[in-house]
This record gives sequence, C-alpha cells and structure tokens, in this order.
Amino acid sequence: MNRAGHLPAKPVAAQKQEPVIVFVAGGSQMAIPAGALHEIRSTDSLAGEAAMLQQAEFPWVRHTIERGGTTHYVVSVGSFFGLPRTRPSLVLVLRGVRCALLVDRIERMDALSSIYALPRAFQGEERRWYLGLALFEDGAVPMLNPHGLLTAEHLEKLDARAVAGAVPA
Repeated sequence: MNRAGHLPAKPVAAQKQEPVIVFVAGGSQMAIPAGALHEIRSTDSLAGEAAMLQQAEFPWVRHTIERGGTTHYVVSVGSFFGLPRTRPSLVLVLRGVRCALLVDRIERMDALSSIYALPRAFQGEERRWYLGLALFEDGAVPMLNPHGLLTAEHLEKLDARAVAGAVPA
C-alpha cells in the first residue's frame, strides 16, 4: 500500500543508443553508423584484391573491389570532399551499398542517442551526403549517409567504365 508522497519511482525509458564509427579523412573527422559497415580492411590487405579503374569523370573513384560477386567502388573520402591529400590506410566496405570508403584512420567508436538536423547552410548535394550532425563532448561531427555518396547515375556510369577498363592494381 502506498502512502501519499511515497509513490514508487516510474522507470525511465532508456534512450536508444546507435553505435557510430568516427573516422578521419584528410585531417577532418566524420562519422558513419556502425551498422552501415560490412567490414574494415587495411589498404595493405586489399592490395591483391583491388582493381584500378581507368576513368576521369569521378576522380575520387580509382579502385574497385569484389564482394560476394558484386563490384564495390572505392571512394576516396578526402578527394570526394576536396580535403588535403593524405595517405589513407583503411577501407570501410559498406553493407547494402556498392561503395567502400577510403579513409586515413578510425578515431574511435562511440554511441549516439540522436543525430541533429543539418543547418540550413548545407545546400544541394550536401543534404544527400550527410544524415546530420553527431554531437560529442569534443564537438560536432558530420554523419555521412552511406547511400549518399554514389547515386544510381554514378553507379551506372562507373559500371560502364568498369566493364571497359578495370585492370589489376
């Protein structure tokens, strides 16, 4: 029996935490949902598996890798975003997307309870590239949209070039 003033505390619903991976490309931090990754590989371990792609239209895609009979295009994140040139050491192969990300290093793994909407300053294609902003104790980090870097049109054009010009790396 409860007396007035002695009500049991209501349980507080725990906020769902989404695991994310914070990585560095061209000296800039970005994040991606951990569930979007199929695997993380060093560039050294992919040396025999990657094929060079001879095409100039998308300079940020110069390699392909095969996974489960599907061609994945390796997007240099630094080059894609016009960041300073670096020596990337990791490839993040994405799940359910024909894209892999070439990055410098993984900074950390973390968990977020929410992703904040992009400010209005982000216009045009930028709104496709990002899911929003991840807020951490040390600042805000753009959260990449795993489906946002390569459009269906990009993939169609890259597929045509891959058939015509892939050579072992």
